[in-house]
Amino acid sequence: MLTVILILIVVACLLLTLLVLIQNPKGGIAANFVAPSQIMGVKRSTDVVEKATWVMAVALITLSLMSNFFRPSAASTEGMNESRIKSNIEEQAVPAAPAAPQPAQTTEQPAAQ
Repeated sequence: MLTVILILIVVACLLLTLLVLIQNPKGGIAANFVAPSQIMGVKRSTDVVEKATWVMAVALITLSLMSNFFRPSAASTEGMNESRIKSNIEEQAVPAAPAAPQPAQTTEQPAAQ
């Protein structure tokens, strides 16, 4: 289910990008300095494109929030990772450790005081 939602998120992102690109410009920064009386700009995109943009934005947010409910829980992924690490450790051969050198034994007796 998570895969389906992720695919829908990618499709919604692409459609939202296309919808934003086909809209008519509403002026921008340069237009505000040229004609101060036209703050919002003179051109407006069609209502259909603007409404479709809002629908796709809401759909993208909704799908993003829904994906949180279908993601694997931390406990299940933690157990999988732990078992993989444990099996990798168990499969590796541990080299034999070299014997530690023994301290030299002295035959001297402590001097009596």
